[in-house]
Amino acid sequence: QVQLVESGGGLVQAGDSLRLSCAASGLTFRSYHWAWFRQAPGKAREFVARVTAFGDPFHATSVKGRFTIIRDNIRSTVHLQMDSLKPDDTAVYYCAAGTTLSFSPGTYQYWGQGTQVTVSS
Repeated sequence: QVQLVESGGGLVQAGDSLRLSCAASGLTFRSYHWAWFRQAPGKAREFVARVTAFGDPFHATSVKGRFTIIRDNIRSTVHLQMDSLKPDDTAVYYCAAGTTLSFSPGTYQYWGQGTQVTVSS
C-alpha cells in the first residue's frame, strides 16, 4: 500500500522558517516525480514546487527564492524548506507523486494527507 506521510507543519511568525517532510513507502521512490501543492481556505489547490526523478527542481513564482524542494532518494523522503514565510503562505500543504512531469494536481497519482502551515503577522 502506498503511503505518503507528511510532517513539519506548524504555527510560525512571519519571517520564520519551516521544513516540511514527506516520507514515502509502498512505491518505487526514484521512479516518480514529486511535488508540493498547497490549498488555503476557499482557494483552489496551488502548485508550489516539483522535483523530477533526476532531482531537477522547479518552483512557482510565488515562492521562488524562499522555498526549496529537496528529494532524498536514500531515505525516500521529499522536503520543502520554507524560508521568509509570509501570512499568504498559510495553507494546507500536500506532497504528491506522479509519473507525468506536470504542474497540474490532476496528473499526480498519490497524495499525502496534508500538513497545516499557519503564518501569523
